[in-house]
Amino acid sequence: MMRPARTLSWTAGLLVVLAVVTVVSAALGPVRIDPVTVAKAILNAVVIPTEIVTGNARAVPLVDRHVPVPGLGYAPVFGFDVPDTHQTIVSGIRLPRIVLAAVVGFALAAAGTVMQGFFRNPLADPSIIGVSSGAAAGAVAAIAFPALVPFGSLHLSAFAGALVTAFLVYAIATEGGRTPVATLLLAGVAIQAFLGAMISYMLVHSGDDLRQAVIWMMGHLHNSTWGDVQFALPVALIGVLVLFTYARDLNVLLLGEEDAHHLGVDVERTKLLLLALSSLVTAAGVAVAGVIGFVGLVVPHIMRLIVGPDHRILLPTSALAGASFLVATDTLARAGPAEVPVGIVTAALGAPFFLFLLVRREVHSV
Repeated sequence: MMRPARTLSWTAGLLVVLAVVTVVSAALGPVRIDPVTVAKAILNAVVIPTEIVTGNARAVPLVDRHVPVPGLGYAPVFGFDVPDTHQTIVSGIRLPRIVLAAVVGFALAAAGTVMQGFFRNPLADPSIIGVSSGAAAGAVAAIAFPALVPFGSLHLSAFAGALVTAFLVYAIATEGGRTPVATLLLAGVAIQAFLGAMISYMLVHSGDDLRQAVIWMMGHLHNSTWGDVQFALPVALIGVLVLFTYARDLNVLLLGEEDAHHLGVDVERTKLLLLALSSLVTAAGVAVAGVIGFVGLVVPHIMRLIVGPDHRILLPTSALAGASFLVATDTLARAGPAEVPVGIVTAALGAPFFLFLLVRREVHSV
C-alpha cells in the first residue's frame, strides 16, 4: 500500500476508535445513558450560528445548544429526539471534559513523538526541556500568589510559564547560531531542577491553596468547560498540523545533523521550529489540564511498534492514539466511588507498560 493511503487508513481507523471511546465515556457516570442516546446527544450538540444561514460564516466550536449566547443565535445541525436531562448531561457536563481530554492527549502524544525523534532518545517526552515544569511554576504561582501574577487566568499563567521556560532553555543552549542537542538536554534538566525548587517553595507557602495546587500538578480534567476547549484546541490543532509538514525533515534528522545538512535540511532552523511548536502544543495541553505524565512517552512507543518509525505515519497516528488513550484513562479516573486525578491513572498504567517494554527490549534508540 502506498504511504499516503496507509496514513489515511490508519487515521480513519483511529478516528473510529476515538469516536467509540467518546461515546462509551459519555455513557458512563452516576446517570447511565445508553450509547445510542449518547450518540444522538453528541450529534445534537453540533450547532451552527444563525449567521451562517444568512450567509455570514463563522467558525464556532461545539457548544451546548441549550445555552443562549447574547447577540448570537444557534441552529442545531441535527434534531434527534433526546430527553432534555440526558442532552444537558452529555453536551453540557460530560462532553466538554471528554473533548478536552482528547485535545490534551492529542497534543501531548504528538509533542512526545517529535521530542523522541528530535533527541533520538526513547526516554524523551514533552517535558524534557522543562515545559511542564514551567507551566507548573506559572500555575502554582497563580494559585498561591495571585496578586503577584500579571495574568488574571491560571491557564494564561501556566501557558506563559511554559513558553518562557522553553525560550530560556533554548537561549541558554544556543551559541554561535548552533543549538547542540546534548547542551539543550542538559539545560532542560538544570532549569527543571531550579523550577522544582521554586514550586516546592511556593507550595510550602501556599496555605489553604495547597490542595488545589497539588491536584493541578497531578493532572486533572475535573470541572472542564467549553472555554477550556476553546483555549487549547486551536493551539494544539494548528501546532500539530504544522509539525506534520516537517515530518519528512524529522525523518532526515534521525540520520544525524551532518547527514541531514547534506540532504538539504536547514538543520538549525528546523530544530528551532520543532522545539517551538512542540513546546507550544505541550503548553496548551498542560495549561488546561495540569501535568499529565506518560501520554507523550508511552503512546509514541506503542504506535512506533505498530506503524514503524516514519514520522509521516507515526505523528498523526500517535496524536490520535493519544487522544483516545487520555479519554479512556480519564473515564477510569472518574469511574470509581471517588474521582482521582487522571495523571495518577496515566502513571499507574504507563509506568508498568514502559517497564514491560524495557524487559522485552522493545525500547531502543529511534
